[in-house]
Amino acid sequence: MSHDPVDLLIKNAHIVTMNPAMEVHQPGALAIRGDTIVAVGAEKDLLGLEARAREVLDVQRGAVLPGLINTHTHAAMTLFRGLADDLPLEDWLHHHIFPAERKINAQWVYWGTLLACAEMILSGTTTFCDMYLFEAEVARAAREAGMRALVGEVLYDFPSPNYGPIEKGFDYTLQLIRDFKEDPLISVAVEPHTPFTCSPDLLRKAGAVSAEQGVPLIIHLSETFPEKEQIQKQYQTSPVGLLDGLGLLSSNLIAVHCVALSEEDMNALGKAGVKVAHCPESNMKLASGVAPVVPMMSRGITVGLGTDGCASNNNLDLFQEMSAAAKLHKVHLLDPTVMDARTVLRMATIEGAKVLQMDRVIGSLEPGKKADLIILDLKQPHLTPLYNLYSQLVYAAKGSDVTQVFINGKQVLKDRQLTTLSLRTIFEKAHSFASSLQTGS
Repeated sequence: MSHDPVDLLIKNAHIVTMNPAMEVHQPGALAIRGDTIVAVGAEKDLLGLEARAREVLDVQRGAVLPGLINTHTHAAMTLFRGLADDLPLEDWLHHHIFPAERKINAQWVYWGTLLACAEMILSGTTTFCDMYLFEAEVARAAREAGMRALVGEVLYDFPSPNYGPIEKGFDYTLQLIRDFKEDPLISVAVEPHTPFTCSPDLLRKAGAVSAEQGVPLIIHLSETFPEKEQIQKQYQTSPVGLLDGLGLLSSNLIAVHCVALSEEDMNALGKAGVKVAHCPESNMKLASGVAPVVPMMSRGITVGLGTDGCASNNNLDLFQEMSAAAKLHKVHLLDPTVMDARTVLRMATIEGAKVLQMDRVIGSLEPGKKADLIILDLKQPHLTPLYNLYSQLVYAAKGSDVTQVFINGKQVLKDRQLTTLSLRTIFEKAHSFASSLQTGS
């Protein structure tokens, strides 16, 4: 360990590392220098750093864990929260969401994303993967909030409110990749919408651009059984089979939802090393079905957690998502032993990092990784007494228990107060957009 000063020493903590050994240090300590974790371990072994620390934070036996990772959302859809609820996916999407999206512009995507970033930071999310329109504005908002993000402009066969025809969509995506190539917080992906809104030619080109640029390829896949039936009728194969036939199944692909899967589909995904973003609350609310997460994991498929957008969830709180994921699969399989708390917390941290191809950088608290971490106050009635920390975090903790958030070494939440964003201004802009949407102006 270097004898150089450290910027911050966090002590008197339950350090939940999520490292390969799943170590928990109680009491533990963690040291940060710049944007990087330089030491993690038992407090007694790190107290020598205290004299060399510019700041010491005693968290009074609070829980310190990696920042949560939202592997799929549409951040700016916070502005559509509650707009069209209790509807089937096809009706919700084609008759409500797509028409509303024709009214949005870059400014509203920027403010909707700032609202999402505020919500995510306040509930312990430090990284999110986004698919939406005007993604340069999503990136700008995330960077302003100090959040880590993987962004991608949605691509589909019909004209976009942002770029117009699909040819311009690929131009826009390539410009995003160039603009954020060296950014410390923002990464870019190629993101065709779904197999039923994208032609095979579009999908092939998306795959080619992804491969050429060395960035992830992300798509909604087999979200519903009607989607699967539509693709089967049109192409005589499943959505997974369609992508397989196009040569798009690979370890570079992030498949979102994956609800309507056959054994053959799961075998193909597992063989190719495809990563999956699981969004249980959205799938439940839209009655899409239950993704076969346990069978997917048994095939070695890496699965992370996502919230989806606020128009279909209606929140971005990954603590709620963890609790829902654990319970959903237990009742679906009538087996209380599946999706145990450790597994689900891994999905929200290190497995999510693997899905986004960021596990060398974030997802666990280890020396050399970026300082993306959150601190929870465990002195709460609903968190007392404490027998099993993993169970407490998954089944009892709330996003509102998060008191401090650090991303890339920078504190973005301090004692429940955002340090990078003004909630008052964001609320005013959100209410203004809602008024204009309701009046049709």
